[in-house]
Amino acid sequence: MRALRDSCLRTLSAWQPPNERQDQLRRHFLDHLTGVADGWSRHCRGAHLTASSLICAPSTGRVLLTLHAQIGCWLQTGGHLEPADSSLPAAALREAAEESGLDSLTVDPDPLLLSRHKVACSGHQTVHLDVQFLVITSQVGDPRFGAESTDVKWFNHDQLPEVDESVAALVEAAGGRLGWYGD
Repeated sequence: MRALRDSCLRTLSAWQPPNERQDQLRRHFLDHLTGVADGWSRHCRGAHLTASSLICAPSTGRVLLTLHAQIGCWLQTGGHLEPADSSLPAAALREAAEESGLDSLTVDPDPLLLSRHKVACSGHQTVHLDVQFLVITSQVGDPRFGAESTDVKWFNHDQLPEVDESVAALVEAAGGRLGWYGD
C-alpha cells in the first residue's frame, strides 16, 4: 500500500516536534519508512508503525484510558495500521472508535507525540513506532471495551491512575494543546 506509506511519510515530514528527543524519534520513523517498503505494516518484522490516540473531553478535562488485557496497564487507545486506512490520523480514529465504543470522535491530524517501545507482537519481539494523536469528543457516557481491554474509564487529566511515563507525557501534551494548564 504505497499510498498509505506515502501518507505516513507526509504526516511525519510535516510534523513540528516539541523538542529534540521527539525530533530524533521523528527522523528515526522517517528513516524506517524510507528504508522498508512495508514499514507501516504489522507484517513488517522487527519494527512497524502503530497509531494511537488519547481521547479527551475538553469541556470536562477528562481523558479516556483503557486497561490493556495483555499488558495490564492503563493506556491510550491504539493499534496497528490496516491496509484500508487512508492515513495515520484515520488509523488512530478507527482504533479510538473500536476500543472505546464512542462514535462522536474527531481526530486532530497533527500528532501529539511519538513513542518507541518493544512489545511481543504476533508471537515475535518487535518495536512499535507509535504515532500518537489527540481525539476529541463531547460524549462522556459509558464507553465499552472489547477483547483487548479489561476496562475502559474516564479520568480527570490531573487525577490519573498509575500510568507509565509515556502515558503521563501524552496526557500532558494533550493538556497543553487543549489549554488545561493555563500559562
